[in-house]
Amino acid sequence: MRGRWALIPAAAALLALTAVGCTTTRVVAVMPPPVPRDPFKYQPIECQPSGRTPAAAPAELPPKLDLKPPAPPVPDHDAAWEPGTESRPWRWIVIHHSASDKGCAASFDAWHRNGRHWDELGYHFVIGNGTGSGDGEVEVGSRWPKQKHGAHCRVGDNEEYNYFGIGICLVGNFDRGPPSQAQMASLGRLVEYLAALYHVDDAHIIGHGTVGDTRCPGRCFPFDRLFARLHGVRQGFASAQ
Repeated sequence: MRGRWALIPAAAALLALTAVGCTTTRVVAVMPPPVPRDPFKYQPIECQPSGRTPAAAPAELPPKLDLKPPAPPVPDHDAAWEPGTESRPWRWIVIHHSASDKGCAASFDAWHRNGRHWDELGYHFVIGNGTGSGDGEVEVGSRWPKQKHGAHCRVGDNEEYNYFGIGICLVGNFDRGPPSQAQMASLGRLVEYLAALYHVDDAHIIGHGTVGDTRCPGRCFPFDRLFARLHGVRQGFASAQ
C-alpha cells in the first residue's frame, strides 16, 4: 500500500507539467529552404532572329466591302412628284373622277375654295383629259409639296383616307366611258411611283366609292388595267434584280 500511495505525487506532478505545457508551449513550423532558380534575363523580341523575311506593307488598304443590300429601283417618275418636305405616313392611294367633261387643277381649286369653302384644292394630283390641261398631264396640287393632308375622301366622321390617303383625280365622267389611254398611262406611272415610295400594297389602292357612298371614280373606270400594269412593272423589277 505504501508503494501505491508513493506513486500518486509523481503522477500529479506529471499532469501539472502537461497542463503548463498546453498553455505556454508553441509549435513553430519550419519551411524548407527555397530552391535556387536561374536569374531572368530580358531580351527584346526584335533581337531574336526568326529566320523569316518580314512582309512588305501594302501600298494602300483594300476598299471596304459594301454589305448593305441594294436599294430597290425607283419607278420612272417626274421630279415634280417628289415630296418637297418630310413625307407624311401615307398608306392609301385614293382614285377619283371629276364627274365633269372638262376641268383642271386650277378650276377645281377655285370650286373647292369658293363652292365648298375649303382652304385649297382638296386633291394632291389631277390628271387632265385635254380640256383645261393636256391629255394625260399630271398636275401637282398645292397640298403635295407641303405634304398636307387631303380633302377628298371623308367617310362620315372618319378622316383616315384624308389624313393618310393620297388623292388623285382624273378629269372626266367615267360613268359614261373610260379614261383616255394617255390618262391611264400617266395614272399607272404615278401610282407605280407612289406605291413603291410609300410601300402601299394593292389592297390600299382604292377608288373613292370603295369606302364612300359614291360611284366615284365611275362604273367604267378600268381598275383591272391599272393593276395589270402595276403587276407587270413589279415583275420586271424582280427579274432585273
